Amino acid sequence: MCDLLRINTDRGVMIGDGKSRFSINGKPIYHFVGTSTFSEYTVMHVGCVAKINPEAPLDKVCVLSCGISTGLGASINVAKPRKGSTVAIFGLGAVGLAAAEGARIAGASRIIGVDLNPSRFEEARKFGCTEFVNPKDHNKPVQQVLAEMTNGGVDRSVECTGNINAMIQAFECVHDGWGVAVLVGVPHKDAEFKTHPMNFLNERTLKGTFFGNFKPRTDLPNVVELYMKKELEVEKFITHSVPFSEINKAFDLMAKGEGIRCIIRMEN
Repeated sequence: MCDLLRINTDRGVMIGDGKSRFSINGKPIYHFVGTSTFSEYTVMHVGCVAKINPEAPLDKVCVLSCGISTGLGASINVAKPRKGSTVAIFGLGAVGLAAAEGARIAGASRIIGVDLNPSRFEEARKFGCTEFVNPKDHNKPVQQVLAEMTNGGVDRSVECTGNINAMIQAFECVHDGWGVAVLVGVPHKDAEFKTHPMNFLNERTLKGTFFGNFKPRTDLPNVVELYMKKELEVEKFITHSVPFSEINKAFDLMAKGEGIRCIIRMEN
């Protein structure tokens, strides 16, 4: 959330002098989101660099740079479920599965996965999900289904789809008095969040998070250590690996919803 370094897709140049560090045949090539990690060598602002354990395998911990840390932190740092509590996870892609993993690490006793794709349910068991709800299987709002399953509502919910209806459902499914909903997914720019004010007056809490409330430079090394101590399993998030020349195959996998994370190997 740093004013200087927050994600800026339009900048494309170094902050210090407003120039690019890349060129080809005298023409500048612009930086991508301040990191330009599709390049074998790159130049970036010191504030974008986190020093991690040199023993950590880069072909594994690279997945901690975005979605996995975001979902994990949304549960551990923001939702903060207590041991024995009930958590609903909306969306079982990589971020949602990481949120489920975070709820499992925190000691939640029931982790309910909500997704329109039932093929994801079996995979989600590996990440701590204990029950599943497909909204298409019910003729009533999913928040009502969850409330009936949990005697009034879940203790915590984490929304990882970016769909505005799922965001509203995630908020309205938490228990009044103490329920906390955390929004992680990025909505459409024109989306509007609409709910009755009584949902707030009944002491439900709505929170948002960016990168799981981790501070990259100081917190990412600690997340890597969780992996090194085998408290966080990273391998199960990595389902495919392709060389850079087959990057479009990786996009195809993502578009089809197949696999969780695909590693791009920077080789010819």
